[in-house]
Amino acid sequence: MTVSDGDPGSGAPPPRAEQPVPPPGAWVPAPWGPPVGEEPRQRLHPLSPALHGAKSLVVVIAGLSWSTLSRVGFGWFAALVAVFVLGATVLSVVSWWNTGYHVVGRELRVHEGLLWRRTRAIPLERLQAVEVVRPLLAQLTGLAELRLEVVGGGKTEAPLAYLGVAEAAALRQRLLSVAGRAPAPTPATVGASPAPAPAGRRLHAVRNQDLLVSQLLTPQAFLLPFGLAFVVGQFLSEGSWSFIAVASTLTAMAGVLLQPIRRVLDDWGFRLDADGDLLRVHNGLLETRVQTVPLHRVQTVGVTWPLLWRVKGWLRLRLEVAGYSAGEPDDRNRPDRLLPVGDAGTGERVVAEVLPGVRLDALPDTPPPRRARWLRPLSRAVVGAGLDERVFVARSGLLTRSVTLVPYARIQSVRVTQGPAQRRLRLATVHADTAGGAGAAAVDRDLADAWELAAELTARAQAARRSDRSA
Repeated sequence: MTVSDGDPGSGAPPPRAEQPVPPPGAWVPAPWGPPVGEEPRQRLHPLSPALHGAKSLVVVIAGLSWSTLSRVGFGWFAALVAVFVLGATVLSVVSWWNTGYHVVGRELRVHEGLLWRRTRAIPLERLQAVEVVRPLLAQLTGLAELRLEVVGGGKTEAPLAYLGVAEAAALRQRLLSVAGRAPAPTPATVGASPAPAPAGRRLHAVRNQDLLVSQLLTPQAFLLPFGLAFVVGQFLSEGSWSFIAVASTLTAMAGVLLQPIRRVLDDWGFRLDADGDLLRVHNGLLETRVQTVPLHRVQTVGVTWPLLWRVKGWLRLRLEVAGYSAGEPDDRNRPDRLLPVGDAGTGERVVAEVLPGVRLDALPDTPPPRRARWLRPLSRAVVGAGLDERVFVARSGLLTRSVTLVPYARIQSVRVTQGPAQRRLRLATVHADTAGGAGAAAVDRDLADAWELAAELTARAQAARRSDRSA
């Protein structure tokens, strides 16, 4: 690039005063401001380091464990926790100071890094959804976290934690408008507190009483009294009731109950709304969230009947959605909840909303041939598959029964596989793969029937995609 001295008659800018040239090898701080023509970078909320430090406190205490408390005493234990939390808070403050974001054209750029600076550019045309999540600490401080879901992403992209609630809602609206998924806000409303999104048409609201009862009808809750009686019996037989032993036992029992308790907290106040071709899921007690699921990205619908739930005629509905973080270690971030618990009638209505024309009580089902009992002596009767007019149906499960529904237009590939035992019995498994990765499988089919099923699935998938493109 060539820099001229500037000439008043040529329209060039006037010369600037000379700046001292640093010596070779000297460190020159990079300016925080963006290049000319870009909007300034925005920082996260100033309370963000405090919230990250509070989360570090829980992690530190859990990592030190009860045995550390018994060895060093309460005073040194508290001092050790304080040192760790102080260090984590200082790092959070420095990280917050070096973190910023701004929208450049059709990209969201997030700048972060303490020792190694990095900039992530997220193309907004690949944006699938922007979710506003409010954990408990964020609710108490009036903050929110913004999570971006991008098509093809392995995990949630660029979670911005934390922003003010109004700022998070305004940024979400802006990102969706740039991505072409929402009307752009008028200049008078930019930066102001946005109007709440329309609730849409209410499909179902789960009663919290049913949610609690459903988690009591789980193996963890059902076997808990027996485990508690065993632990109490061990203490009585050995005569040891030390604080550390009791605390360790209660911690282990809390780990057993963690999954049912987490499900109750996550699904508390569950509501499902329909707004055009979108589903909106509202759920959460300690961490509230509103997730948007585009119907055209639904890959499969899973229906599950747990063993103890069948006494009350309850079922659970799950979704597999393309473009969401399938690789996320915390499955609570995935928008796969369609119905945490409900009766058969409710399940019918919700499935008909997501997959029009599909009836749960009239699904086709063909079991494997009789010789498949050598591979599935107990579960052959509960395994099956069939071709509905609109979806591929796969059934499985002995104690917990499940049915997977795959719309033909969502099938990406069809595979026929055979194991060593299947080859001897002339059996094969037909897999219908989807963009989400799971899909469905018709297991242990007769070899000739398996190839016919694969050919029919391929033909129906191609026809369904052509119909979607022409629609």
